[in-house]
Amino acid sequence: MGHRRKAREYALQALYMHETVQKSAEELIRLSWVEGSINDELRNFAVSLIKTTIANIGAIDAIIQKHSKNWSFERLTAVDKSILRIAICELLHYPDIPPAVTINEGIELGKIYGGESSGQFINGILDAVRREEIKREV
Repeated sequence: MGHRRKAREYALQALYMHETVQKSAEELIRLSWVEGSINDELRNFAVSLIKTTIANIGAIDAIIQKHSKNWSFERLTAVDKSILRIAICELLHYPDIPPAVTINEGIELGKIYGGESSGQFINGILDAVRREEIKREV
């Protein structure tokens, strides 16, 4: 597993806590698993994902709602919401990461941490976002 996958897992944990117990970005990045014994590159990427996702959560949630046809945003699990938020944040704000990599990582996180159909659901949303929202060459 690549180091960015681990950073995404940390960001997933943080976004899940943000969703379920309303922790702020500043509280989340001070948690021991972010400050603990991980290398600087991993921590910096995780912290950047956490901060950027939370700072843009309203716009990201609007994109999720737009593309989750026939599925109420309120019915999404906290895990699936968190994965989608991280991946959409990457698609919109990290142009150095190829969209295919971001989508694949989102699908894999969904398969590992989500429900039975999370991977497929996440794939559908992220592919629609890639096609319709990304304004750069892919």
